[in-house]
Amino acid sequence: MAKAKTQYTCNECGSISTKWVGQCTDCGAWNTLTEVAMVKPSNSRWQGYAGAQDISLIPLPDITAQAAERLSTGLQELDQVLGGGMVEGSVILIGGDPGIGKSTLLLQALANLPDPAQALYVTGEESLQQVSLRAQRLGVGKVPLKLLAETQVESIIALASNQKPRVMVIDSVQTIFTQTLQSAPGSVSQVRESAAHLVRFAKQSGISLYLVGHVNKDGAIAGPRVLEHMVDTVLYFEGEKDSRFRMVRAIKNRFGAVNELGIFAMTDKGLRGVSNPSAIFLSRSRFLAPGTVVMVTWEGSRPLLIEIQALVDDSHGIPRRVTVGYDHNRLALLLAVLNRHGGIAMHQMDVFLNVVGGVKITETGADLAILVAVLSSYRNNTIDNSTAFFGEIGLSGELRPVPGGQERILEAAKHGFKRAIVPKANEPRQKIEEFEVIAVNSLQEALKHI
Repeated sequence: MAKAKTQYTCNECGSISTKWVGQCTDCGAWNTLTEVAMVKPSNSRWQGYAGAQDISLIPLPDITAQAAERLSTGLQELDQVLGGGMVEGSVILIGGDPGIGKSTLLLQALANLPDPAQALYVTGEESLQQVSLRAQRLGVGKVPLKLLAETQVESIIALASNQKPRVMVIDSVQTIFTQTLQSAPGSVSQVRESAAHLVRFAKQSGISLYLVGHVNKDGAIAGPRVLEHMVDTVLYFEGEKDSRFRMVRAIKNRFGAVNELGIFAMTDKGLRGVSNPSAIFLSRSRFLAPGTVVMVTWEGSRPLLIEIQALVDDSHGIPRRVTVGYDHNRLALLLAVLNRHGGIAMHQMDVFLNVVGGVKITETGADLAILVAVLSSYRNNTIDNSTAFFGEIGLSGELRPVPGGQERILEAAKHGFKRAIVPKANEPRQKIEEFEVIAVNSLQEALKHI
């Protein structure tokens, strides 16, 4: 069989070269040439577009949309992140730090399927014996799950075409290669072409496909960024290595909500879903410390109670702004608003901020709680641990509404909180029994109530 011809394309300017060189001859960029397979053009393309007569247009009202049938993974938290389960023919990319539990989670998901015999686990990093030992440790060693140790994408697709599995896992996509390219497995071109073959096969056969991806030192999935555009769902595994809790966040999802969060606890029997995530992030101790505040954040489609800790101390040089789980630029902006509209200057103070539990807060609904925590540490006064906060603060000091206000208040009331300070626009229409809602319009008004 004749080997397919290859060429090299510059990622910066798109110029084509017949051989690899370190510097692009057109734009001058270094190390931007990647290997791609040459595609032979079809003859009909040059014959006056004769094939265009066979193309038919369909009006949008004539297309009947059907609800996607979903297959449960057996893990409630994973189903919630996916939007209710796996969709037939969907491609899911999951990335995370080494050893965080990606292989463990997917092995449990396949073992908990209604018919595990219809699942195929393809391993390119571990031997079959290593996968078997992990399955025995997880208590699923006797599940009739099909395993395959292979790294060539053509062989994997040929075997999957004969076996016709319903769900397939590729662990990992960085170890898979295609024989049409000469570059080594894990290179940008190999990852892109191999993933393209697998995605095309999943769409044509209707197989639900999981792709495990490595991450680089910055936390992003290694390889070309186009890999995240090719798949239907992108999941990131988050969590500190010294913590037993793991979080799976949906960054992209064509069949569900983005930023959906699933929380798992790592045990000796694998990952277990956390039914009450808010409880694990709250200490609710009797000892009230200055700078500790509870906020209600919004993760995906559900509210979550998070504890925020702030420490304000005298600066012995250039003031520092250190944050863990929050954007330090946003903290600097909020401190400027506190100085301008609250009359409290922090330009000679070090401000340290920590989001308890390893959670990363990206929404602006945490603005009010963060300023309250900073002010509590600055004044060395404690905040009642039965009060929750949420709300976005504008540059003019106004308190702006946030989505899911009613659900946030109900979540705080469910966990025993007695009151909440919220934006005026998020005030509930009906009163909640044994719960006080303090609705304010500005930062000054909120500070008066505190």
